[in-house]
Amino acid sequence: MNKIRKGDEVIVIAGRDKGKRGKVALRKDDAHILVEGINLVKKHTKPNPMKGVTGGIIEKSMPIHQSNVAIFNAASGKADRVGIKLLADGKRVRVYKSSGDEIKLA
Repeated sequence: MNKIRKGDEVIVIAGRDKGKRGKVALRKDDAHILVEGINLVKKHTKPNPMKGVTGGIIEKSMPIHQSNVAIFNAASGKADRVGIKLLADGKRVRVYKSSGDEIKLA
């Protein structure tokens, strides 16, 4: 079970964008995630009139390793760790380690 999923609000805990928050837009693979507004790079593109692409410099988000982000706990206003709790009916749910509250997807 992935502890960080698409739609979660995360906070960057290491690297150039440390302290910034954003929503997970995509899981690239098992280890990398794409967060909106985080790890922005400038990409130089050539114009392509056949595809209707204008040339220039565009900013795009690049994937970041999931070890460099932590899930954001809105109740405490801080980064938190994720734990897995087994319910009585056999379901597994994600919970905040600090409080034990279940993590709801927004």
